[in-house]
Amino acid sequence: MKLAEPLRFEWQNEEELDASLVVLENLAAVYCIEVANGQPLIGRTAVLKRRMVRLLGERVSKAQSRVLSLRGLANQVSYWPTPSRLESALIFYAVARHFHPATYKKVVNLRFPSYVRLILNNDFPRTQVTTQLRATGGVLYGPFRNRVSAEEFERAVLDLFQLRRCQEDLHPSQEHPGCIYGEMNLCLRPCQTVVGVAEYATEAARIEDFLRTDGASMLESLEAQRDRLSQDMDFEQAARIHKRLEKVKEVVRQRDPLAFSLEHQFGVAINRSLEPNVVQLRFLWEGCWRDRVEFRLELIEGRPVSMDRRLREVVEGLSKDLCPLVEKQEHLSLLWRWFYSSFRDGEWLSFDQPNTVPYRKLVNAINRVLNPQAYSIQSQS
Repeated sequence: MKLAEPLRFEWQNEEELDASLVVLENLAAVYCIEVANGQPLIGRTAVLKRRMVRLLGERVSKAQSRVLSLRGLANQVSYWPTPSRLESALIFYAVARHFHPATYKKVVNLRFPSYVRLILNNDFPRTQVTTQLRATGGVLYGPFRNRVSAEEFERAVLDLFQLRRCQEDLHPSQEHPGCIYGEMNLCLRPCQTVVGVAEYATEAARIEDFLRTDGASMLESLEAQRDRLSQDMDFEQAARIHKRLEKVKEVVRQRDPLAFSLEHQFGVAINRSLEPNVVQLRFLWEGCWRDRVEFRLELIEGRPVSMDRRLREVVEGLSKDLCPLVEKQEHLSLLWRWFYSSFRDGEWLSFDQPNTVPYRKLVNAINRVLNPQAYSIQSQS
């Protein structure tokens, strides 16, 4: 995710500064004020001119004199207009990384969401809820709305399998006291040597498939069993399988909207632009934000041109380079913060593979962003 070229104004004396402030627009933007012999001041605002006047304008009252003033210290301002809250967050993050590489996480106030992790680099795999993405073997599933939601999903998934829930490093022994889950037949009891490494690995592979396919592997298997039993007139067993199938569907529905396995983290945010008949598209590719795309609604003889083919060309032209795992965690944190915030604007569409972009839904979302009033009238009628 590259930082776009900013707009700038600089001055040699206070008269030039005051003249620049007069013509400055009051728009939402991320800004950077470069200070002589000091660290640049970065921030974001919904009213750029008012903020610059407060920081750089001439003090004419005692009340104003108590406000931070950079008038005699700064000599240049760079700013990036931001028509949406998501764009503001992404640009502010990029600016902070550029100007404060050692402390940008604190500047941006990055907080990491919770994930359910299946730890596979262990003889007896287990799950855990974590906020850290690690390159070690395993499956990461999330991000979840909060830790409570992640723990509830983890518990619901484990109820479908017989994976252990203890967090200890196991040293199997027939003398091991075991736990309540083993007594309830919710664990294969590897601690008591009831199963060996190979048999336990089979159960771990089943839960790995469940997470990587968002439950599809188990749903397909159960549906096939139910249909086969129905054909064989074994309706009692078919009803039992159907009941389990409904339980699995309920677990899948329980996951949060952004929760997928990490390699299936694809999506696109659609937000308004500063220009008319233009939307900004921000694609998330395997957990990494791509550069912003300005998508213009083209008109021929007053009628809009079909967007499907043009959108496919946009997707084909996207950079497919993956960012490091540390950046991926930060990019997903920015998505998580925006998506679950009360101030979210624009639209978001998730998809699990590069070849499953929902183009029809994307076209409709673009139209909703460009014509919000028309769609609100339709929904009320």
